[in-house]
Amino acid sequence: MNSQDYDDETIEKAKEVAESYIKNNYQDIETVEFIGVEKSPMGGMWVNGKVNGKAGFTIDMDEKVFKVMGAGLKEGFPELKEECKNGGCDY
Repeated sequence: MNSQDYDDETIEKAKEVAESYIKNNYQDIETVEFIGVEKSPMGGMWVNGKVNGKAGFTIDMDEKVFKVMGAGLKEGFPELKEECKNGGCDY
């Protein structure tokens, strides 16, 4: 994890929120692995990782309130759950 941008407590909270978001919004999530947490160029937070050992993601998060603002998903990332397609599910 990139600890240069954030303290350990902030990194852990960001990881918890990102994992909850992914597991509650996407199908067939078996594992979530984190690669790094860093400041984005626009002042937010990026949480990077992969799911199920292969499909990468970047979660764009508001660093003040830990709200997911968006997600960049790589090829092979699982599909959204049907019930989350119209506005997303809670996380």
